[in-house]
Amino acid sequence: MGGMSPPIRVRGLTEVERGRIEVGLRSLDTFVVRRCRNLLASERGGWAPRIAEMLGCNDQTVRNVVNRFGWEGLDECLTRRSSRAHTAHAKVDEVGRERLRVLLHPSPRTLGKPTDVWTLGLVAEVSFAEGLIAERVSDDTIRQAMGRLGLRWKWVKRWISSHPSGQHLDVSARTASGV
Repeated sequence: MGGMSPPIRVRGLTEVERGRIEVGLRSLDTFVVRRCRNLLASERGGWAPRIAEMLGCNDQTVRNVVNRFGWEGLDECLTRRSSRAHTAHAKVDEVGRERLRVLLHPSPRTLGKPTDVWTLGLVAEVSFAEGLIAERVSDDTIRQAMGRLGLRWKWVKRWISSHPSGQHLDVSARTASGV
């Protein structure tokens, strides 16, 4: 007989933690204030969806705060972290980036695509399909990989779309000249 798991709640707060949370409630940083309100509401028996409604956030955010408090403690729970992925660079290694540079030279039509203009999404799709990268990646990952090659997407987009004849400039020469 399956049932719902019990609501997630913080463990009982120590007096020191409670005091630090009370101070955090008066913080000028709204991130800290919300985290503190989340922890207190959870300790009082609040259910994640109701806490989320009260704080104007997602109930998974409430669960994440409670879990982080339990796993890492109050200091870490009240410390803002980057929400950005930290592994994007690993998805397109140095060899993949150089292969990406070569991929951008011919028109997408040479690979059977119905356009002369590369988009970040198309670069990501073709890079994966052609085996240049091991897994599907986001447009932003492609943009970052190109940045590591010294290319800015605006340059490449303008360069490729301005040469519909298929005669393309050498990307490495373009970046070296600063054009």
